[in-house]
Amino acid sequence: MGRSGLERILEEGRSHYPYECCGFLVGRWEDGRKEVLEVRPAPNARADSPQNRYLIPPEIYLRVEKELREKDLEVVGFYHSHPDVEARPSAFDKEHAWPGYSYVIVSVRAGAPRETRSWVLSEDRQAFEEETLSVEEGSRAPSQNP
Repeated sequence: MGRSGLERILEEGRSHYPYECCGFLVGRWEDGRKEVLEVRPAPNARADSPQNRYLIPPEIYLRVEKELREKDLEVVGFYHSHPDVEARPSAFDKEHAWPGYSYVIVSVRAGAPRETRSWVLSEDRQAFEEETLSVEEGSRAPSQNP
């Protein structure tokens, strides 16, 4: 992931606090690893508990996937914030995650991003495993909101 993508995630977490932000990690699977080329924010459609849950509207997900197919890109993961708790997947996150995708979580405490970690749900859906989050210079600029 490029520095501008990570900065965008941190800013999203800060600006949505005390609610969860969410969005897409866009890129490619290359040689057995994921390369995130851009970050695309999405609206959090959880009206009942946006302070501790997120939901990307299905119509937004479908539209983004269609756009990406035309560019030979794909969704390789998602990001969201955890207001005032650790950057660790919750039981709710595990229940709704898909194996293989990266899940970047930023902990935002009192409005300030504190830690950012990335996770992958195992194929048997039993546990999240932490993955290394590499931040590289020179990435493409993030795209506009969906």
